[in-house]
Amino acid sequence: MSRLSELYSKNIKKSMMDKFKYPNINKVPKLEKIILNCCSKDAVANAKLVDAIVSDLAAITGQKPFVTKAKKSIATFKLRAGQPIGAAVTLRGERMFEFLDRLVSIALPRVRDFRGVSAKGFDGKGNYNLGLKEQIMFPEINYDQLDKVRGLGISLVTTANSNEEAKELLALLGMPFRSN
Repeated sequence: MSRLSELYSKNIKKSMMDKFKYPNINKVPKLEKIILNCCSKDAVANAKLVDAIVSDLAAITGQKPFVTKAKKSIATFKLRAGQPIGAAVTLRGERMFEFLDRLVSIALPRVRDFRGVSAKGFDGKGNYNLGLKEQIMFPEINYDQLDKVRGLGISLVTTANSNEEAKELLALLGMPFRSN
């Protein structure tokens, strides 16, 4: 059991119960899944880039990603429907908590001039989206073997009903929100 999942099971539930006055312990929001997504516009011209994206995501998460394909054909981008353009991976359970722990304690502090993540990434339903400009902030990625620095989208899906509940949950899990 990871440090964050133990912390969630004990302290976070109690703290959330006290703050939001839930009538039942089962009403306390929880982190459901984390989705990592990486797409590249260069994958249209070179299909081998998708393999590099898949290997980077596999190294970061420890789980095999699935290849994402274009839904529509767009002639101006020379994109055809069904063409591979990136990869994504969904983390649940222990792997989810381990990844969140590494993201909060190792990867985010490695960002230059890091002052916290923006609190504006909530979608209104309690989910948080975070965009990273480089995948090299993760120690699992070897910079010498990297062909190109790519961005990464991270979505933290919670069972919270509001942004306030989700922000409190993620803050208690260690997400370093910027004070505006």
